[in-house]
Amino acid sequence: MEARGQGEKRRAEEAVAGGEEAVLSLVDVLEQDEALEDEACAVLGGSDAEKCSYPEGYVKRQALYACNTCTPNKEGPAGICLACTYKCHEGHDLFELYTKRNFRCDCGNGKFKHLECKLFPEKENFNAVNKYNANFFGLYCTCKRPYPDPEDETPDEMIQCVVCEDWFHGRHLGAVPPEHLEYQEMVCQVCMKRCPFLWAYAAQLAVPTVTKITPAESDHEDIKVEDTAVESITVQNGSNGKTEENTIQQYTKHQQVQEEKDKHNGPSTSAETAQKCTNGDISNAVVTEANPGTACKLQENKRHEGHRTDTATFWPSNWRSKLCNCGDCMKMYADLEVVFLVDERDTVQAYENKGKNDEDRERKDPLMAALSSMNRVQQVELISEYNDLKTELKDYLKRFADEGKVVKTEDIQQFFEELQSRKRRRVAGMQYYCS
Repeated sequence: MEARGQGEKRRAEEAVAGGEEAVLSLVDVLEQDEALEDEACAVLGGSDAEKCSYPEGYVKRQALYACNTCTPNKEGPAGICLACTYKCHEGHDLFELYTKRNFRCDCGNGKFKHLECKLFPEKENFNAVNKYNANFFGLYCTCKRPYPDPEDETPDEMIQCVVCEDWFHGRHLGAVPPEHLEYQEMVCQVCMKRCPFLWAYAAQLAVPTVTKITPAESDHEDIKVEDTAVESITVQNGSNGKTEENTIQQYTKHQQVQEEKDKHNGPSTSAETAQKCTNGDISNAVVTEANPGTACKLQENKRHEGHRTDTATFWPSNWRSKLCNCGDCMKMYADLEVVFLVDERDTVQAYENKGKNDEDRERKDPLMAALSSMNRVQQVELISEYNDLKTELKDYLKRFADEGKVVKTEDIQQFFEELQSRKRRRVAGMQYYCS
């Protein structure tokens, strides 16, 4: 839901606000088109637009939609795949859900009273493993408002929680989303309470955040900073306060120390019986039966657990690889239904990369495809014609740029008409000789 191409949009809005006519150059249009195409490839992740995904079972991650026409909020929630939006719900009021994990297409099943799936009608009445939330009715965040919200004029980005997969306004996360350090994923407040073991890792792995000041605290000068890499500190206006730069340096230093610990983490020598990791409540080093000789990472991080707060947490791209996968922790993940956290292929980034890579493989240069089927003489002639066309088109468009004019559809049509006319004159003027 985060807006793309904001620079071009902002320039156009500023031009309109200043009484100017919003004009985009051909380069701007091409760049926007390419950005939109890349975004579509990322969101769709290689989803099939022709075949219903139901036969594939509970797909690891896919683009999903909800139909407000067929299943309004007074009905049970339902999710449909990309192909079904085209074939079965054309012209309907759809909610784009971005992506959901482990979901099976509901189109035409028992949740739909008056619709049968045109692509795969042989569906069971219900998909027992599917999980639903308010997103399926077009409502998001703790405020349960639509997006975009016609009654909310406050500019704010929407961020998806990696656990519950709901979307949240940045201002409703209890902490300001970090900008000074890159983060890849977010876990909301509710999910941090449901998975408290994450606080043990947050002290070493999570990106530092700035805790929002409540109205009652607005008279104070201090701004509370939740530095998840070190103990909580206070940023003050005085000279003795910690600066943001110091926070970043400490965070980086702790990250490096933790990585070195991971590299040199040897076999555990503890003779104590393996402790249960449930809810992160563990106090002694454990040696598991699943991975004998491997210390539980959760216990190690538990020693450095920092202050827990009622805020969301933000995580870098590699944080999942540092979670413990010992037998007890894996059981804990299963009990909490978050086993996907130790699967880096589950990340939205991995999903988006797959979509982009699939699209790149499908994109073929028409010129190269044509050249591969020609002999050398034909190849040289085609390349020569192509270069001539490119040069003429460039010179033609340059005239518009020099004069500050906007290129219109009829201008392009006129160019090709003149090009064909010149070609016909050249052919008509040729003389042919027989030897």
